[in-house]
Amino acid sequence: MSGQLFSNVRGNGEVIILLHGLFGCSDNLSRVAKELSEDYEVHSLDLRNHGKSFHSSEMNYDLMAFDIIRYMDGNNIQSAILLGHSMGGKVAMTMALMHPERVIKLIVADIAPVHYEAHHQEIITGLCSVNFDIVNTRREVDRILSKTISSVGVRQFLLKNLLITDNKKISWKINLKGITENYTNIQAGMAVGSTFSKPVLFIAGGLSDYIKAEYKKATMNLFPKAEMKVISGTSHWLHAEKPRIFVNICLRFLQ
Repeated sequence: MSGQLFSNVRGNGEVIILLHGLFGCSDNLSRVAKELSEDYEVHSLDLRNHGKSFHSSEMNYDLMAFDIIRYMDGNNIQSAILLGHSMGGKVAMTMALMHPERVIKLIVADIAPVHYEAHHQEIITGLCSVNFDIVNTRREVDRILSKTISSVGVRQFLLKNLLITDNKKISWKINLKGITENYTNIQAGMAVGSTFSKPVLFIAGGLSDYIKAEYKKATMNLFPKAEMKVISGTSHWLHAEKPRIFVNICLRFLQ
């Protein structure tokens, strides 16, 4: 099953497409979108199995890159700047490597083009443990999640996935089954045997361990014009913790 991706569009100018991370949605990058829309036409997308976009039993980076191509074709966008955070960064990198003619520049937030060991087990366990047949309030969901997820911030992030259905029941917006069954595909590194020779900016969180020195060779092999900026005092959620600094770094790179 496939369909058109849900999007929020604002601003005018050269097109920037924003791609969120795992368990996220387009709203996660809303502050960045608002700031960038003063100079650009910003398209914030919900990736497949997330937000308001379609659900599918299939999920990998090639398919998600194709979703972006189909979205661009459907909106008469010949080429665009891509900005992706975490999983969205891997989608953006795959897109740049597979369809370089459609990508003007690339910004990747706190992720490298490498395989990552599984590190979302507590989140997946927590999300799967919510039984919506007997749970019907946000507070109850938070209490259940707290059994496996200690971070209040992470739980608040996950609770944005709650959907109130027509009959006043609640459920997850995300396709939890589709995501969990394809989790090994989400861990994967870039399997594309090509390079992207246009400008690429990697932005890392100073307190995050998602981008390590040992990933540099693999990164430069794929993206020979890559440069790196680090935002000190930020975790993996660098764009939410220091949005003004994040946007300024993006704008300097783009302009």
